[in-house]
Amino acid sequence: MSKNDRRGFLKAGVAAAAGAGVAQGQPAGPAKKVHYRGPKPKGTPMFSGAVSYGNLLFIAGKGYHKEGDIKVHTKAVLDEVQAELENAGSSMAKVLKCNVYLNDLKDLAGMNEVFKGRFGETPPVRTTIAAAGGIPGNSLVEIDVIAYI
Repeated sequence: MSKNDRRGFLKAGVAAAAGAGVAQGQPAGPAKKVHYRGPKPKGTPMFSGAVSYGNLLFIAGKGYHKEGDIKVHTKAVLDEVQAELENAGSSMAKVLKCNVYLNDLKDLAGMNEVFKGRFGETPPVRTTIAAAGGIPGNSLVEIDVIAYI
């Protein structure tokens, strides 16, 4: 086998392996998809509120920027997270990971009171911290999640 024949054979093998089972012109593997709850914004937004990749769904941090105590803020934030999940075809029961950012750690018990049970019988893993410097927009709590669709 000549040098050119070997190169051609190797190139064909690599191309076949890279495109195995993929229609011509289609990207291999899952695609990134942004989920909008309204019209698509004009121009490039600063960040996306909900993005899926394959069957994984990432919801950006949600806060509540009105008056109220930690229970009011937590309920509003969880309602907003739920709306984002459902808009993308998921649910609270499908959340795998949850990050909770508190403005003040003294609010942990009140947040937990509202949080408990919102994710069904098998809640997600969770990390909870008090954010140094507070939560942007004067929210008492911010929550982001990773779920599956």
